[in-house]
Amino acid sequence: FMDGTTREIKRGERVEFPYRIVHQPATTKNAAGYYLQPDLEWLDLLAGSEGTLGIVTEAELALLPEPPAILSGVVFFPSEESALDAVDIWRLIAGLRLLESMDTRALDLLRPRYPEMSSGARAALLVEQDLASEDDPEVDTWADRLNAQSALEEESWFGFRPSDRERFRAFRHTLPAMIVERARRGNCRKFSTDFAVPLACNRDLYNFYRERCESVFPNQYTIFGHIGDANVHVNLMPDSSEGDERAEALMEDFAHYVVSLGGTVAAEHGIGKHKANLLKLMYSADEIEAMRDVKRHLDPQWLLGQGTIFGPSKN
Repeated sequence: FMDGTTREIKRGERVEFPYRIVHQPATTKNAAGYYLQPDLEWLDLLAGSEGTLGIVTEAELALLPEPPAILSGVVFFPSEESALDAVDIWRLIAGLRLLESMDTRALDLLRPRYPEMSSGARAALLVEQDLASEDDPEVDTWADRLNAQSALEEESWFGFRPSDRERFRAFRHTLPAMIVERARRGNCRKFSTDFAVPLACNRDLYNFYRERCESVFPNQYTIFGHIGDANVHVNLMPDSSEGDERAEALMEDFAHYVVSLGGTVAAEHGIGKHKANLLKLMYSADEIEAMRDVKRHLDPQWLLGQGTIFGPSKN
């Protein structure tokens, strides 16, 4: 959240072959297609190209300095609305390096493994903030923040130790593992989104997700993830294979709405092979052809990443 995408900490040299510019969405991250912008550098192009333009055999990375102290926390709320209100305000906190959300259904899934969780918690935000020390005045400010946003102050979790940080992160990462396990036990597919929208549209998208899921898959979904980047993930969990077709249709509805808000259909994980049909929702035919031109220039035989990004292709 704080340090940005790989593209922002890259080091590289400028691309010298001719290419056409492709528009970028006004989101904090985008991994859909090729990044074709003015003064393009090689790492701009290769980062997020999903192995379709080259094979990386060696990489030099910049290490980020470790802060003197990191305050970690899981803040619980009595409603999803109060958590969303907090996101709008807390996103601007100086030094905030993590802002993740979990909805009501996510907490319900986690309760059997975390019985210490408050029964009144209906949403949660996971936060991490860089501090000058454990005595930083920001520590006391969090009590005021929780009170101002009607958070469950006494029931929330905070800590400075690396073990606290790992415990809270394990809490977050247990959720997707449980979703996968639930789908496996039911012999069902799991459907998930990787969409993001401009920050100003975060609540619009969240509410759309929730309303449509309640209509089509009540109590068979959860919404969680990188809410600081307006990149929350919807996970649909149909209780039988009969719901697959409805789930696929709902995913496409989500994609159309995201694009209508100026968002991206692939915020982090790329288009891959299974979402190649979504690329045309986001880019014009000319822009997709501009990307294909780059592919032809660097991989004229289309040997790398066959079917990735563009789908089955004859060049």
